[in-house]
Amino acid sequence: MSALLFTLRSAPAQRVDVGMLNPSALAGQPLADIAAISLHVGKRVLRVDELFELSGDDTADLVFRGDCSKLERIGAGMKAGRVTVEGDAGAYVGQGLLGGTISVTGNAGAFCATGMKGGRIEIAGDVGESAGGAIPGEMKGMAGGLLLVGGNAGDRLGDRMRRGQILVSGNAGDYCGTRMIAGTIAVAGSLGAYPGYGMKRGTLIVDAVPARMLPGFVDCGAHRLGFLSLLYASWKGLPGVFGRLDASACTVRRYMGDMGVTGRGELLVRG
Repeated sequence: MSALLFTLRSAPAQRVDVGMLNPSALAGQPLADIAAISLHVGKRVLRVDELFELSGDDTADLVFRGDCSKLERIGAGMKAGRVTVEGDAGAYVGQGLLGGTISVTGNAGAFCATGMKGGRIEIAGDVGESAGGAIPGEMKGMAGGLLLVGGNAGDRLGDRMRRGQILVSGNAGDYCGTRMIAGTIAVAGSLGAYPGYGMKRGTLIVDAVPARMLPGFVDCGAHRLGFLSLLYASWKGLPGVFGRLDASACTVRRYMGDMGVTGRGELLVRG
């Protein structure tokens, strides 16, 4: 068997919801039925085979090829399998992901991993705003699983995050971890202004004190935290800087906040 390949005939002029084209939804369907699935492109309704050239037969392993920057909700709600995007992807990659793996070799749009509960998403490039965050009207963002970002992340990374882990090898924008409920965010580069705004619980791990900190965070001094050695060990072998961390280097400077809410979140600055 070979991966089921969706090759765009041409870049769509408008956004396309392809959330139904995932391994869980397509399992057991013949190629002819997949080709006949309807997709909404603006006011038009197109068959899958009008938008894509199809080849391959393994519905557990999907590949999207071409300019996919207008394709939204790639891999949404899937429970198992693998989805690969060769190039850039649109917004809402992996929305509500329950299991399996999504890999994007380029950049991803806003709200990547929103509502994610399990599985793994790997973005080789940058992600847009509110990655792992809650979409408007939702009370929770990411609620489980692992999001790996090889480049930079936009503003409001992990907004209302409930569980799971987000690892960013580059920089993150303003308000990282805003309104965070629980979970772990680690950023190897720099942070924008006011990380942890409204943070109730959870952990932010950074390599330097942000230039603009909220007054609601309190410096609690240097600590050696044993749980970090276990956390770093669990990341061993992951792509990027986090897979190479020294598990014994678990002394950090700890800031607690946001005191404007419960004050039980923590921002840990690695030494």
